[in-house]
Amino acid sequence: MTSNKNPSLSDRNLALELVRVTEAAALAASVWIGRGDKNSADGAAVGAMRKAFNAVAINGLVVIGEGEMDEAPMLFIGERVGAGGPEMDIAVDPLEGTVTTAKGAPNAIAVIALAERGNFLHAPDIYMDKIAVGPGLPEGVVMLDAPVAENLRNLARAKKCDIADLMVCTLERERHAEIIAKCREAGARISLIGDGDVSGVIAVSQPEAGIDLYIGSGGAPEGVLAAAALRCIGGQMQGRLLYEDATQIERTRGMGIADPNKIYTVEEMARGNVMFAATGVTSGPMLRGVRRFGTGAITYSTVMRSKSGTVRYIEAHHNFETKTWVTS
Repeated sequence: MTSNKNPSLSDRNLALELVRVTEAAALAASVWIGRGDKNSADGAAVGAMRKAFNAVAINGLVVIGEGEMDEAPMLFIGERVGAGGPEMDIAVDPLEGTVTTAKGAPNAIAVIALAERGNFLHAPDIYMDKIAVGPGLPEGVVMLDAPVAENLRNLARAKKCDIADLMVCTLERERHAEIIAKCREAGARISLIGDGDVSGVIAVSQPEAGIDLYIGSGGAPEGVLAAAALRCIGGQMQGRLLYEDATQIERTRGMGIADPNKIYTVEEMARGNVMFAATGVTSGPMLRGVRRFGTGAITYSTVMRSKSGTVRYIEAHHNFETKTWVTS
C-alpha cells in the first residue's frame, strides 16, 4: 500500500483493493446460482467478503452491514475490519439479490462503499422511501413528496421529451401498486425488478440502462449504498426512513438520527470522499455476472471515486489453480 504522503495515489490503490473484496464475495456466491438456497448463497458471500477485508489496509468500521451483532456473525454493524490504516466507514451488501441468486435470475451484485469516518448515514435495517434521477438535470426536478404525475411532467420537461418516453424503475411489490398505477395513468412506462434496488437506483445514471426515474420503498442500508454510487457518478436522490412501530423510531434515534422524518439528499447520506465498488453475480444492466469454468472464473466489476468522478470497469480472469478467491 502506498504511503499516505501521496493521498491521491493511496485513494486510487484503495479503490482497486475494494474490487478484490467484491470479487471474492461474488465468486463465493456464484457457486449457489440457481440452486434454490438463498441463505447458503448469502452466507458464502458474507464469509468471503469478511475474509477479504483482512488484506485491505484500512481501519474500517462497518456502519451499514448484515445487521446487529446478535443478528449477524460477520460484517455486523459496529464490527471492525481491515489490516490497519486510515479510519474509514464501511457500507456493505455482500449479496444484493439473495433470492435472485437462488433462482438464477438477473441483477444480483456484491457491493461495498467506503468513506472517511463519520460520513455515511447510519441507517438502521428498515425501509426507506426513495426517488432518484440521473445527472445533468435541474436541482429538485423530482421531489419525494410531490405527486407522481407532477414529477413525471417536470422530468419530461427537463429532458425535453414526452412522458411516454420516460421509463420508471421500481421493485415489483404489492406496496407499489399505487405508484405503478399512477405512472401508467400519466403515460410513463414501467420497468419492474424483483430485487436489487441498489442497481435500480444506479441505473438512472447509466444511459445504456434506459431508466429515467427510480421510485419506491426499499431497504435503508441499500439506500445509503446507492447514494454512495451516485456521489461518484452523479445524479439526484432523496430518501426518508419508514417505520413500522415506535420501537424502530427509538432505535433510529439511538443511532444518532435526531429527526426521524428528515428527507435526506445524496450528499447527506454519503458525504466526503467516497469510494464504491461492485461485482456482478448474475448478469444485469449494470454488470455482467460471474462466468465459471473448470479451473477458474471471469468477473465483471466497477469501481468509482467521488474525488475524481472516474468510473472504471474491470474484467478479471481468476485461475483457481494458482490463487485463492480472496487474493490476487
